[in-house]
Amino acid sequence: MVFTSPPIDQHPNSRRASELPVPDRQAQEHSRELTEYIRAQITDPQHGIPFREFMQLALYAPGLGYYSAGSEKLGAAGDFVTAPEISPLFAACLARAFAPVLEDIPAGNLLEVGAGSGQLAAGVLQHLQQLNCLPARYFILELSGELRARQRDTLTQACPTMLDRVVWLDTLPNDFDGIVFANELLDAMPVNRFVFHAAGAKEMYVSWQANQFHWLEGEPSDKELLGRIADINEQTGTLLTEGYCSEINFSAERWLHSIAQRLQRGVVLLIDYGFPRREFYHPQRDSGTLMCHYRHRAHGDPFVYPGLQDITAHVDFSAIATAGDRAGLQLLGYTNQANFLIGSGLTELAAQVNPLDTRAQLETAAQLKKLTLPHEMGELFKVIGFGKDINSELAGFRVRDLSAAL
Repeated sequence: MVFTSPPIDQHPNSRRASELPVPDRQAQEHSRELTEYIRAQITDPQHGIPFREFMQLALYAPGLGYYSAGSEKLGAAGDFVTAPEISPLFAACLARAFAPVLEDIPAGNLLEVGAGSGQLAAGVLQHLQQLNCLPARYFILELSGELRARQRDTLTQACPTMLDRVVWLDTLPNDFDGIVFANELLDAMPVNRFVFHAAGAKEMYVSWQANQFHWLEGEPSDKELLGRIADINEQTGTLLTEGYCSEINFSAERWLHSIAQRLQRGVVLLIDYGFPRREFYHPQRDSGTLMCHYRHRAHGDPFVYPGLQDITAHVDFSAIATAGDRAGLQLLGYTNQANFLIGSGLTELAAQVNPLDTRAQLETAAQLKKLTLPHEMGELFKVIGFGKDINSELAGFRVRDLSAAL
């Protein structure tokens, strides 16, 4: 998602619904229905439910959650824009990164988890065809029915002759050979929130009181939480301060373990916004990284318009690297998006634009800035790669591998 990350010493305050665009009547009714559904899960208002559960319901409750309902999410009419919608060069670079791996694995497949509008799938397939390196199958694991339909429309229009290679899945496949990749997936997985106190860390819960959702503090619901907080204190080298609040994404770590169990041979490539642990839990980032997105506005209140807004948290890439190692994966590299795209041929691809087409040149220059400049997507977005029983290297990590920062 494209937004400007708040400076390290500033954090978005909770934003009242009155400061955001007003949903239409149908959308408001949908939000009320999901609110009632979540409220029904809070059987003890004095205790509430862990924020992790609230986020899971708000995003993925069947037929009601943000990602499982039918509202438009991507593009100008939606809530955010991702790199594949910004420029076709993004997909072209990934295709160039994937080609050597596919050449190394006979009948290798691609699996994109959370394929958004389908623009990335279409672009990757088109460029792999140009490289004469198409996968046997292009699998898409997508939970949203609305996005599945949009992906099918996009692929039908962009590359109809390759549609027979595309297979939509409901669950992760077993015994997979090839490349598993995801762009902006981990940030939308439910997170545990915690608050640090000298007397002992607490978990953040969500309750319903006075006709609205409220934050509560309680004893950790996940036995791993206290151990992880102790690890964070030890590994960052600075004790968390009183009232320090942040997130831990156990969901992403467990998901990566599931991928590793199913991957027989190949590569896992994950692109998302976040930091290594020392930056993620910086002393001045004491309000955490929780962010919400509604109609291209970013704010920090997850209780506004449930079901109509996205809820995300930045990724602790040190935790992801550790999870991959424990799952038996080999770390292939870690870098920022600008480095990875340049290493994957971004400059050469941009040079292919017709020099006599002034408009195309200007559009390409704007796209390059959005994808690579530090204050846009170039620095905040990171790329991490893992391998299993594979000798191929990913050229995107050759420019500057930042694995030592993990």
